Amino acid sequence: MEKKILYVIPARGGSKGVPGKNIKLLGGKPLIYYSIEVARALANDEDICVSTDNIEIKEMVEQAGLKVPFLRPPELALDNSGTYEVLLHAVNYYAAQAKQYDLLVLLQPTSPFRKVEHVKTAIDNWDENIDMVVSVKETKANPYYLLFEENENGFLINSKEGKFTNRQECPVVYEYNGAVYVIKIDALLKKPLNAFSKKKKYLMNEESSLDIDTQFDWKFAEFLLSLGT
Repeated sequence: MEKKILYVIPARGGSKGVPGKNIKLLGGKPLIYYSIEVARALANDEDICVSTDNIEIKEMVEQAGLKVPFLRPPELALDNSGTYEVLLHAVNYYAAQAKQYDLLVLLQPTSPFRKVEHVKTAIDNWDENIDMVVSVKETKANPYYLLFEENENGFLINSKEGKFTNRQECPVVYEYNGAVYVIKIDALLKKPLNAFSKKKKYLMNEESSLDIDTQFDWKFAEFLLSLGT
């Protein structure tokens, strides 16, 4: 049976690293439009939820013809508001409309170089035994070799123990890139994402993994677009 998928694009109004970034123009269009276009290539508008607390974001999204179903409650739009609670709010909203989904695909608007094929492949990598398929990139900051912590004497020690003479010898370590999360809703209703035990990676390259969080990230995204990325 084909799985019912809800696509959620969370877009809070407050942003300190890049103020107003979700609707700031990147390559001539609002940043959030990149994620909306990917979602629309995979789903009908009725199965796409932009979750926002901000009226300007709502109006910008609706200018693209996509209805924003609600404005997120203020308590879910704080600096310390968790993604888990935002996703639960969206799932519960649709459940109250008698719309049930099997999977939730989280598309953060800060990943403009995530493509349709990335999302499709991540979905294809999911099966019933998996809580979440999450996009990753190979980290450069390998904890066996490049990351250190201070011990009780204030001396630097390796963050993760291992006897390696160069980075190439170290185990491959991955980091979330923020681009794609394919989440089993039954699992989401039981526990937050960081408590999932059955997670599988979907590996993406460095350019596609760019996550815009700072002004430097924004400038780098503009640079990549200038190259035709």
